[in-house]
Amino acid sequence: MHRPNPLQWLRYVYGGRLPERYREWVLHDATCRTWLLRYVLRVVVEAVPLLVAGFAVLTLLTPAPASLVLPALALALLTSLYFTVTSADELIEVRLVQHGYPPGTGKAARRRRSEASHDR
Repeated sequence: MHRPNPLQWLRYVYGGRLPERYREWVLHDATCRTWLLRYVLRVVVEAVPLLVAGFAVLTLLTPAPASLVLPALALALLTSLYFTVTSADELIEVRLVQHGYPPGTGKAARRRRSEASHDR
């Protein structure tokens, strides 16, 4: 299985399609035991530039102190994580379809893995 390099992975994080040779890795990323943790990591990486920009704007252009801005940004990140994690199944399916898999592939693979682990 080919793994994307860091620049390709960043492109993938921001919604880009990886070349065909990474198709198997995309399926692994979306269906492995740690798929949700990987998903959360991607959301956090995607949010970091926005959080840094928000911090810069709010502390440099307003009288808001950093001690108020940081908790507000942390709350924004947690809220974003909540809404994206509750939709993770559907959003991961979109990613798989983008890479050529039929709709429902990820859910079916995770369900099979879960059933196999319960049978042990």
